[in-house]
Order: sequence, then C-alpha cells, then structure tokens
Amino acid sequence: MSRSSAPMDTAESSSRGGAARGRSLEIGVLEREAGSFRSGPAHGTGWGMLPPRYDARHRGEPALASEGPEQNEASLRAPALLLVGAAVGLALATFGILERRNTGQSMAEQTAARVGERTIRRIDYERVLAGVEDDLRNPIDDAMRRRVLDRMIDEELLVQRALDLGLAVVDRRVRGELTSGLIDSIVSEADAAEPSDRDVERHFEQNIDFFTRPGRTRAQTIFFSAHRDREHAGSSAAERAAEAAIRLAGGESERDLERLLGDPQVSPPPDVLLPASKLRDYVGPSLLRTLAGLEVDRWSEPTPSGGGLYLVRVIEREPPIVPRLDEVESLVRKDLKRRRGDQALRDYLDALRTQTPVAINERIFAPPPR
Repeated sequence: MSRSSAPMDTAESSSRGGAARGRSLEIGVLEREAGSFRSGPAHGTGWGMLPPRYDARHRGEPALASEGPEQNEASLRAPALLLVGAAVGLALATFGILERRNTGQSMAEQTAARVGERTIRRIDYERVLAGVEDDLRNPIDDAMRRRVLDRMIDEELLVQRALDLGLAVVDRRVRGELTSGLIDSIVSEADAAEPSDRDVERHFEQNIDFFTRPGRTRAQTIFFSAHRDREHAGSSAAERAAEAAIRLAGGESERDLERLLGDPQVSPPPDVLLPASKLRDYVGPSLLRTLAGLEVDRWSEPTPSGGGLYLVRVIEREPPIVPRLDEVESLVRKDLKRRRGDQALRDYLDALRTQTPVAINERIFAPPPR
C-alpha cells in the first residue's frame, strides 16, 4: 500500500479492520435497547432516544392523557435527545453499520430497510434482535421485531438530520465520537497483528532502560528555617545548620539535634525506599541532586532549598534492577503493540496531511504587541 493511499484504504476497511471497535459499539447499543424494553416508558424515554408520546403516535397508539407541563418538559428535552442520537448514530455510521443503498429499485435480500440514501443491513438488524432476545431471555414476537427495526430507522433519521445541521462540524461531542471511533479503527488494525517472539525480544533489547526498574533511595532530611531565628535565641539558619553538621560528624543523635536546632518540615520523606521520581516530590530537585552524589550514611553540607537550609543523608540505596525477558514478557508484548498502534496513527495522519492542503496562520504564534 502506498503512503498516499493509506487513509482511503483504512476508511474503506473500517467496517472490516475496525470490527473489534464496531462490535464493542454494537454491544453498548444492544444493552441500551434491551434495557429500555424492560424499563418501559415510565422509566425513561423509551428505547433509544424518543419520548414516550412520540413513540405512541409513531405506532398509531393513543397518546398519554396528560398534555400539560410534561409536554413542555418533553419539548425541552428534544434538542438534547437529538444530540445523543446524533453522536451514537454517527459513531455507528463510522464503522460501516449503515451502508449506501443499492441503485436498483427492488430491495436486496441483505437489506433490512432503506432510509433516504442509506440502507440498514439485515445482518445488523438480526444482530440487534439476537442481543435483545438474549437480554430478555425470552423469544420476541413480530410486534417486537418491528419495533426494533423502527428504532433503528429512527436513529438513522436522526443521524441524517444531524449531518444536515452540521453537528459533525460544530458540536464537539459529536466530533469527539467520530475522531475516537476512527482512531480506534486505525489502532485496532495494528493491535490485531500479534508480535512474533523475535519482535518481542528485539523490542526488549532496544528499550531495556524502559523496562528496567529504577534504583531506589531511603533518605533523611533536617530543615533549618530562615524565618524562625527568634525561636532559636536569634541564631540564624546558617549558624544552626553549620553547628548541626559538626555535631552530627561527631556522632550525636540526629533526632536530638533536629529537636534542638531544626524546624518542622511540611512533608519530610518517609522512611522507605523510593524511586527518584517519587523522592523528588518530597525533597525537590536540588536536594535530589545532592542525595545522588552522597555515599550511604554520610550527611551533606548545609544545602539551601525552600526557604531555609537542609542537611540530608542517604540511609539506604538500591541499584536499578534489570529484569529478565521472561519476567516481563507480557508487559513487553503489550508495550510493543501500543507503540505499533501509535505509529500506525501517526503514519495515517501524515498521509492525510499530504493529501489535504493545510495552511497555518503563523501570526497567531507571534508575541503580543507591546
């Protein structure tokens, strides 16, 4: 496949290559459809999106007796219902559930219904029926079969109307459904190809640092605040830190010195081994660099940080651990598939950019006038 033809080929195969995503969407539709049969109009808006009154009139049944405030309430819900139907229907259309109608006047055997210029495939209609029947755990009658098809037609009508209104362009929720669906269809093609053992081994060797468990450090800190001199008989933070460093070197207890000369810390590091990324959350980048250069059980010189001075030491240090491939093979395989999916999406977008003219107004990146 050439680079320039990738988007067209992927789009045409979305109902095939993106079948996994399509199936997951259909499962959600089945659950929603079957659940509404159980709940009935009294618990919501019927199956799908339409209010109970519309549902009754659409089938030629008498409407509910009350037409007061509830009618206004239903009319206020209509725009929201339209958006919900549009988002779901557009996502389904993205994966090929709905197809262009045949040019012939007679309806093909594999067609369940025709809605404008689109057709609802019989196979998809039967799949929905099977899901509803399985959920209800009872056979469904002809009236229910027709109702299921009516709801699929209602959904397609909403989709077509949503496209006419331009919701796919202006509504961010609908755009999000479409882009997410297309991304999933592209990535699923890469996920479908299972990496070979040699591919997994090569990926592990090329990214050994990524799968290596980082080293860990257990550290201790003593803080000398630059704003609490009065509480220490006028002794400055620098004087107290220097005195503590000398007395620590002489073997005095760090706990006693911290109580006599130090100040409370907002978040001292816990007395456990921590990777550098987590230890940094407690001590900050400057003290982390100081700790990295210390030998185990050696106190540092007074180090400025965070409104005062610190004395820090490494109590215990654990070196990085490089695992064997057999210990992390499932993780390596999963990461390889993820990166292949990311690369497939990047290639797809690059191909789209070569086919579609894109112009950027560079003035938006210019510094604001002074």
